[in-house]
Amino acid sequence: MKVYLDDERQTPDGWVRVYWPDEAIELLKTGAVTDISLDHDLGDDKRGTGYDVVLWIEEQVALHGFVPPTMMVHSANVSARTKMENGIRAIEAMVRRRDG
Repeated sequence: MKVYLDDERQTPDGWVRVYWPDEAIELLKTGAVTDISLDHDLGDDKRGTGYDVVLWIEEQVALHGFVPPTMMVHSANVSARTKMENGIRAIEAMVRRRDG
């Protein structure tokens, strides 16, 4: 399953649309997510941002051996995009060290 987290953009064909981080995380917990594309700003920071999903994946990889999907960022927020991409690189490095 390919998951697209966004509050405004059109969902690409073949992707499952979610609007909030908790929805994305619930799908990630199923183990069926192969790809996830994340927006950062979702309209209500109290409900979370795309970065919250990156943090959840990082924790699951570090503490529980979670196998992350292919991750990408499509946010227009430049500073948040950089922060999220740095988090994804850290996750990928952790997986490489773990899987050696």
